[in-house]
Amino acid sequence: MTKQKLGFIGIGDMGGPMAGRLLDAGFPLVIFDVRDEATAPLAARGAEIAASPKAVADAVDTIIVSLPTPDVVRHVALGPDGIIHGSTIRKYVDLSTTGAVMAKEVAAALNAKSIDCLDAPVSGGSRGAEAGTLALMVSGPKPLYDELVPAFEAIGKNLFYLGDAPGLGQTMKLTNNYLSATANIATAEAMVMGVKAGLDPAIMVDVFNASSGRNDSTMNKVPNSILNRRFDKSMKQRLLYKDVKLCMAEAEAMDVPMWLGNSVKQVLSFAVSQGSGDEASVALIKYNEQWTGVTVGKEEKE
Repeated sequence: MTKQKLGFIGIGDMGGPMAGRLLDAGFPLVIFDVRDEATAPLAARGAEIAASPKAVADAVDTIIVSLPTPDVVRHVALGPDGIIHGSTIRKYVDLSTTGAVMAKEVAAALNAKSIDCLDAPVSGGSRGAEAGTLALMVSGPKPLYDELVPAFEAIGKNLFYLGDAPGLGQTMKLTNNYLSATANIATAEAMVMGVKAGLDPAIMVDVFNASSGRNDSTMNKVPNSILNRRFDKSMKQRLLYKDVKLCMAEAEAMDVPMWLGNSVKQVLSFAVSQGSGDEASVALIKYNEQWTGVTVGKEEKE
């Protein structure tokens, strides 16, 4: 059976692999990105390239977007050449992490044009996007969610439907990324302290993972990206800062105190201010190493 043609906007570090997974699963795609070099590999595999978000929305009734910031989401969805002006679109899915405020704003505007919306942010990083093992946190109309499960299953292994209110998926993602950032920063501090004292970092990781300190950083980031000094395959520091900042803003708006969260935000703000915003978040440990004069792990030889 021929699968429905989908639109996909935002062929970046996450969007590119996710769009590729949809092509692999047999979904024809109409795609758009501001960078020709991003769309070319998918075009070579049969995807159609559109000239603008509106052009995608003129071509298909279901559009998926994966975009870096709330402002970009607003522009793509509601801007002068945005999705909202398309003649064919009736369903919109946002895989980006933009916060509940933006999700509600976009949903209200698109709903007024008879376009149903799902906010469906993902977690699992570029590794998960490439492997099709992402977690999806979805909110919006349940019938639309049910209809798109086959497409979601092409990009993720863990699907969570959180309710029909716009923004629930975004709030879930922000709290998840806050916890991930906290574990990343706390693990870096612990690893540097241990190495400074003379502990073997590989043994430290084994102990953490057999004990109560176990977390995603000790299980994945440290062994796969830090001990070998590759510092790859994790969210850019500026994007993680954006997510934690959004989380703190939404918590403040709800009068929810998050003492530790604001400290995590300040660490990320410092890193971005030092010019490392485009580096992977696992590389935050380099600051702790510089301050203490130690190195965790060693570069693997080819």
